[in-house]
Amino acid sequence: MTHLFFSNRIPLACSMLCASLSATAFAQSSSARVQGTERIEVVGRGQSGSYHASDTEGAKSDLPLKELPQAVRVMSRQTLDDLGATKLDDVLDYAGGVSRQNHFGGLWDNIAIRGFAGDVNNGMPLLRDGFASNRGFNAPRDLANIERLEFLKGPVASLYGLSEPGGTINLVTKQPRLKAAHSLEAYVGSFSSKRLALDSTGPLSSDIAYRLNFAMEDKGSFRDFVTTKREFIAPALAWQLSPQTRLAYNGEWLKHRTPLDRGIVATSGKLGAVPRERFTGEPADGAMEVQNQTHHFSATHNLSDAWRLNGQLAGKSGTLYGFSTEPNATLLADERTLRRQRRFRDYSSNDLSWQIEMQGQLRAADMPLELLAGASGHRFEISTLMRRINPSAAAPYAIDVLAPVYGQAQPTPAPNTDNLENQHGRSLYAQAVLSPSAHWRLLAGLRHDSYAQKLNNRRTGLVTEQSPSETSPRLGLSYLATPELSTFVNLGRSFRPNNGVDSAGRSFAPEQGQATEVGIKWENPAKTLGATLAAYRITKRNVLTADPANAAFSIAAGEVQSQGVDLDFSGELSAQWRINASLSAIDAKVTRDNTLAVGKPLLNIPRTNASVLLMYEGVLAGMPFGIGGGFTHSSVRLGEAYTAAQAAASAALFELPAYTLAKLTAHTTLSKAWRATLDVDNLFDRTYYTNSFQRTWVMPGTPRSVTLGLQAKF
Repeated sequence: MTHLFFSNRIPLACSMLCASLSATAFAQSSSARVQGTERIEVVGRGQSGSYHASDTEGAKSDLPLKELPQAVRVMSRQTLDDLGATKLDDVLDYAGGVSRQNHFGGLWDNIAIRGFAGDVNNGMPLLRDGFASNRGFNAPRDLANIERLEFLKGPVASLYGLSEPGGTINLVTKQPRLKAAHSLEAYVGSFSSKRLALDSTGPLSSDIAYRLNFAMEDKGSFRDFVTTKREFIAPALAWQLSPQTRLAYNGEWLKHRTPLDRGIVATSGKLGAVPRERFTGEPADGAMEVQNQTHHFSATHNLSDAWRLNGQLAGKSGTLYGFSTEPNATLLADERTLRRQRRFRDYSSNDLSWQIEMQGQLRAADMPLELLAGASGHRFEISTLMRRINPSAAAPYAIDVLAPVYGQAQPTPAPNTDNLENQHGRSLYAQAVLSPSAHWRLLAGLRHDSYAQKLNNRRTGLVTEQSPSETSPRLGLSYLATPELSTFVNLGRSFRPNNGVDSAGRSFAPEQGQATEVGIKWENPAKTLGATLAAYRITKRNVLTADPANAAFSIAAGEVQSQGVDLDFSGELSAQWRINASLSAIDAKVTRDNTLAVGKPLLNIPRTNASVLLMYEGVLAGMPFGIGGGFTHSSVRLGEAYTAAQAAASAALFELPAYTLAKLTAHTTLSKAWRATLDVDNLFDRTYYTNSFQRTWVMPGTPRSVTLGLQAKF
C-alpha cells in the first residue's frame, strides 16, 4: 500500500511543485534561510557553541524571542552534544514542563508538554521544519541531522492547526553549506552499544550545496532479550537559483528494529519485587520493525526587500510490522502469574502535505507591521491490521514474573482490527505583528481548518464519515520594560479531532482547548544568556470518556485541566562556563469524566521536575578540554488511570516513585582533527521508572551507562 500510494501521488506532487516553481518559487519560513544565511556552524560534535538562542523558526515571526509573546525553549546543537543526545527522548528532562509518556514499547516518541500528551495511540503532533512530522507510525526520532529543538509552549493551533494546547516541538534540520566540512563519529558503550555517525557538507558547484547525515546503531540493553538496530540516512540539497530564489530538498530514511517491550510488572501494587531487567514478552517473537521515509521540497523567492513567498511540499510514509507478546492489565490472585496476549500488527501510513505562505513588512499608521498569510493542506491515509488472541483459563499463555520460563508454545493470533482511514485537511491562516511603540508588541493570529475524515472498518463493512471544522484564534501582547526585560500575555484556542465512533456509529466532536499564559523574559546585553518564567492555565474539553449507557463505547464528554509554572534558563555564564537549567510545577487533573475520578492527576505527569547542566571548558597542558555534569529530578507520577469506582472504594493510587539522576560528561581535544568524549548517565546507578500505562506496563530507566566516543573532522 505504501508503494502504491507514493507511486500515484509523488510524481504528481513533484510535477505540481516544479510547475509552481517555474512561475514563482516558494520558500521556507525562516527569514535567516530566506536571505541565504546559514545559522548552523557546527559540523559534527566537538566545536564549542552557544546554549542560548535569540530567535525561533517555529513562531513564524521575525520578532526576537525576547519580544515574542510566547514561552519558547530553544535547545541548541551544542546542548544536544553536551548531553550526548542521539534521540529525542535523551533531552526531554532538560526542558521545563516536558514529561515522558507511554512510548509503545520503545517504538515511537510520546511526550507531554504542560500536562497534555495527545492521542494515546499516536502521541503528540510534532513538527519538522514547521511541517507535521509524526502523523502515522514513526520510529523514535534520531538527532543526527537536527540543528536544534524548539519547544513551542502554549497554544500553536493558530499557525499549525490540530495540536495540543500545551504546545509542541519543532525539529529544525541541518542545512547544506557551501563551505566544505566533514565529521565522522564512533561510539561504544555499556550493554554492547555501538554507534557510527557521519556529517558531511560542501559545494557541488558555485551555487549548489549538499549535506549528508548518516547514523547506524546496534545497541544492547539492560533489558533481557531486548536489542535495537537502526539505520538512518538524511540527504539534503540546496540550490541558489538566483539572488532572489533558493530551492531545497531534504530527505530521510529510517529503519528501526526492536522487540515491543512493555517493561516490568508491579506486584501487590508495588514496584521493586520484579527486577528492572525482567522481560515479560517472548523472545521467539523477534523484533518489531518500523520504517519511515520522508521527502521534503522547499523553496524561497524574495519578491522585494520586504516581502517573500514561501512554500513547502512533503511526502512521508511509515510502516510498523511484527509479532509481540504483551501482558494483560492485572496479575492473577497469586500476584506473580501474568496472562499475556499475542498480537500481530501490519500498519502503514502515508502523508502528502503542502504549504504556501507570503510574509513581509509594511507600515500601518506609521507603525511597523509584520504580516503572514498562508494556506496548507494534507492527504493522509492510515491502514491498521491487527490480529490478537486473548488468554483464557484453558490456554492462559502465562508467565511467572518472579521466575519466568520462556519458550512455551505460542498461540496464533486471530483477526481483530482491520481499518482504513482517510483524512483530507485544508486550512487558511494569517498572523499580524504590530509594534505600536518601542515598548509594545501585539501579535494576533487566526486559522480555519476543514477536515474530511472517513473510516472504513474492513472487517464489518461499516463506513463512518465526518467533516469537522474549527477556527483557532490567538492573541499575544509583550511589553519591553527595559532592553533586557520583557513581560507577555498569550491567549489561544486549539483543537484535535477524535478518532472512532460512539455506540450509535456517530463520530465524536473534536477536542477543544483553551490556554492562557503570562510570563517574563530576560536576556543579557550580549545576548548570550537568557531566561523565561511563565505561568499558565489550560482547559481541554470533549475528551473521550466511557459511555455511561454502554461501557464498551465512548462519548466526548470529559474535561481535563492543567495549571502551573515553568522556568527555563540557559546560556554562557562566562567565557568558560555555560548552563542549561529548568524548573516546572504542574497541577494536571481530571475535572469532568464518567469513568475517571474527578480531581485526580493525569497519567505520567509529575507535579515538579527540575534539571541543571553545567559545562566548563578550558586548556590544560596546551590541550583544550571540557568537563561538566548535571542532574534531573522528577517527582511522583500517576502510573495508571484512577477510576471513580476505585475512588469510591478508597483504593490506593498506583504511582511511580520520584527520582533524581546525575550525569557526567567530558571531552578533550587530541589534535586539530581528533577529539574524544566520555558520557556517564545515571552516575549513581539509581533504580527509577520513566513512564507507565498500567501496573503491568511499567518502563524502568536505564542503569548507569558509560559511552566513549571518538570524533574526527576533516
